[in-house]
Amino acid sequence: MQKPVTREEGGNLDQTLRPQTWEQYIGQTKIKENLRILLTAARERGHAAEHILLYGPPGLGKTTLAHLISKTLGTNMRTTSGPAIERVGDLAAILTNLSPGDVLFIDEIHRLSKSIEEVLYPAMESGVLDIIIGKGPSARTVQLDLPPFTLVAATTRISMLSAPLRSRFSGGTFRLEFYDESEIAAILTHSAELLGVAADATIMRSVASRCRATPRTANYLLKRCRDMAQLDGGVLTNDIVLKTFNLLEIDNLGLGRPDRAVLEAIIHKFNGGPVGLNTIAAATGEEQSTIEDVIEPYLIRLGLLERTPRGRITTAEAVAHIENHLATLS
Repeated sequence: MQKPVTREEGGNLDQTLRPQTWEQYIGQTKIKENLRILLTAARERGHAAEHILLYGPPGLGKTTLAHLISKTLGTNMRTTSGPAIERVGDLAAILTNLSPGDVLFIDEIHRLSKSIEEVLYPAMESGVLDIIIGKGPSARTVQLDLPPFTLVAATTRISMLSAPLRSRFSGGTFRLEFYDESEIAAILTHSAELLGVAADATIMRSVASRCRATPRTANYLLKRCRDMAQLDGGVLTNDIVLKTFNLLEIDNLGLGRPDRAVLEAIIHKFNGGPVGLNTIAAATGEEQSTIEDVIEPYLIRLGLLERTPRGRITTAEAVAHIENHLATLS
């Protein structure tokens, strides 16, 4: 068993658990192979790699892929996010400070304003930065040459990117898929080694079944189980894992209290639906955007909820799950 993470090393525990090599990065096999070919060819030619867009739900490894891309190219990575680039000057400062071959990672790129997107187009396509100085009749355009760079962008809402911006990711647009249970179990095994946690395969599968097929959630649950074990004898057992899940109110399908609240409201207050989103939000106290973007996708993927033209409807599986959950509480 690997030496547990020390307090100093654990200052940024998420960074510690992040895969440092392609071999440690489990899953997303097709994306890794495509990126390997693209990056290896660019490095052998001595050119900056073409721009890459990664999209998919949160927690699937987009930021980790950006770090691995930078390591493969052997260059520095500058990191920022869409909301952090508020003015054209912010983007200009970032781009003009890049060194040849650097990787610029922009997270949540869909939150860039349209005016900043328009400045980014020529930077990506032609390697130049067009800046307008002054206003009115005296305004003039200054064109600055930029060093060759690779833009790696990540988004959870690709539909919010304009078509011109999407088309400039000539290196490829890659969608990250949810992980299967065996992949999650392998990720958890690696994370347990880094955390110095001894756990058998049964425990790893128990955690994997509740993590919503997302590595970030899996690592979060493992860390909470480790904390519980530390305060309760130091050994991670099945009883400790179940105790942790009960405390977090996470059931065997990975549903939390907000997920079940949505299902219970539709089943018990609206006879299973159909019911509108705004009515569900009023009944549960959750914001509509939270229900639509965070809660509903997982419920739909599990086959517990359906969207219809008349509203949301719960399935027979949802009714059975809620009844079983309530029975375990009584």
